[in-house]
Amino acid sequence: MPAVTPAVAGWIKEKTPTKRRRQLAEGRVRVRQVTSRARSLPDVLIVGAQRSGTSSLYKYLGAHPQVYPSLRKEVEYFSTRFDEGEGWYRAHFPLAATRALRSRRRSQPTLAFEATPDYLLHPSAAHRAAQLIPEAKIIALVRNPIDRAISQYGHNRRLDQEPLTLEAALASEDERLFGELEKISDDPRYDARPLRRYSYVTRGKYAEQLIRWQAWYPQDQIMVVRFEDLAADPAETLSAIESFLGIEDWHPPEFANHSYGRAGRADSPAVDDDIRHQLAATFRPHNEKLAALLGYDLQWPDAGGTT
Repeated sequence: MPAVTPAVAGWIKEKTPTKRRRQLAEGRVRVRQVTSRARSLPDVLIVGAQRSGTSSLYKYLGAHPQVYPSLRKEVEYFSTRFDEGEGWYRAHFPLAATRALRSRRRSQPTLAFEATPDYLLHPSAAHRAAQLIPEAKIIALVRNPIDRAISQYGHNRRLDQEPLTLEAALASEDERLFGELEKISDDPRYDARPLRRYSYVTRGKYAEQLIRWQAWYPQDQIMVVRFEDLAADPAETLSAIESFLGIEDWHPPEFANHSYGRAGRADSPAVDDDIRHQLAATFRPHNEKLAALLGYDLQWPDAGGTT
């Protein structure tokens, strides 16, 4: 039987209702929980940001011969699924014996990883992760926050999750998200759907989110990657990530775009210049704080960086 191509796999995924895909995934997890004690924990977390290339990086890295991807991309354990327990989390990763056998055969180490964009946003994710996998390496993809916010809005519109215009959605963000962080602190099981869905500006305040991860992980375990670099030169960017992870330099046959913007659909809707200027003014102090935190400017035109 011929192998299913990425294009065909993507078509099948798009045609399968989301609810059905989730049911199938949950069924596989339940079966694998029987062997959870014999399974690995991840060595690497891709923590976000949403709409910043995490799906593509998950596919690129997951195809590496030294790497095991999680059973599904967004496990969400350290954000919304923490109450499921460690056994549920382990069910998403390979058996330790299988992984050890591949390492011996290749005479090279192997890694397991997952990618959940909400980990960067969620106020408790870094602490929770550090308690379970303190040696893990953390990869944070960040994107010009203006483009990221607009892309998230377009994504929500495609999913029929956003009834407002972009201008109205931005104006309503503070009201929509009021009290969400406090609810998460009071109830670890709280889903925080408004925070996850309508955080157009909030997600682009990268410095305050990265600080949470730096509080629990040493700097040499954290890598910040620009989405723009991954999009413009995926081969060089992937090589840098592989060097950070200590695995061999390897590239997939092609660097396809695995985001929801593929198949001819625009990643971001057209936006008036006035809205971009408004967002630029909003993000400027946060990007300056990010540059100070990282020690270099990420060079995002019209978003507080240099041109």
